[in-house]
Amino acid sequence: MVGKRKYDDGCAVAHGLDLVGERWMLLVVRDLLLGPKRFTDLRIGMPGISPDVLTQRLRELTQTGIVQRRKLPAPAGSWVYELTEWGMQLETIVIQVGRWASRSPTLRHDAEISTDSLALSLKALFAPHVATGLQAIIALKLGEDQLRIEIADSQFHITRKEPSNPDVIIHTDPNTLAALLHIDLSISQALKANTLTIEGPLHLFEQFLTLFPLPQPAPLTEPN
Repeated sequence: MVGKRKYDDGCAVAHGLDLVGERWMLLVVRDLLLGPKRFTDLRIGMPGISPDVLTQRLRELTQTGIVQRRKLPAPAGSWVYELTEWGMQLETIVIQVGRWASRSPTLRHDAEISTDSLALSLKALFAPHVATGLQAIIALKLGEDQLRIEIADSQFHITRKEPSNPDVIIHTDPNTLAALLHIDLSISQALKANTLTIEGPLHLFEQFLTLFPLPQPAPLTEPN
């Protein structure tokens, strides 16, 4: 078997790419930023990756100290993968890559999107100045995934858990929410199609949708 190619460069950037630059590496990190996941859950979030490749990437990330594997206590008792404390420091990098890539003129906003990808997209695009004065806890239920969003003091926090006493509860799916945010899908159209249910003040959800504006796309350069 051919060994993993490395840059063999003393530059820390090159070494960083040795650690997480292989295909699927950062997407595995992305899908662990909201908390531990089982192997099968990771596969669901990245349908394009084969089981063998995912096994290899998890092995490499574990060997380099970015990911660790542990067994959940009873009654669950299943094995999960999670980021180490050092691995969690990649969150800022992943979010910055997402923010930078959101300016790409070739980014497809109508492509399929997973729950974790959508969650990181919300973090990357959150505009604090638009959220001035807003205090809210939002329960976002995307199929079997439940997310807690707290907006306070122009700060945005999202975690994978069911909140108690939320101000509004949103039942939808990642693709519908992405279309509401960044494509011309209206709330009334989503409600009529039964892909969206809102429990709580409609105006709060309407305000929520304004908090994640897309940046101005980078210009495409003309070929010489």
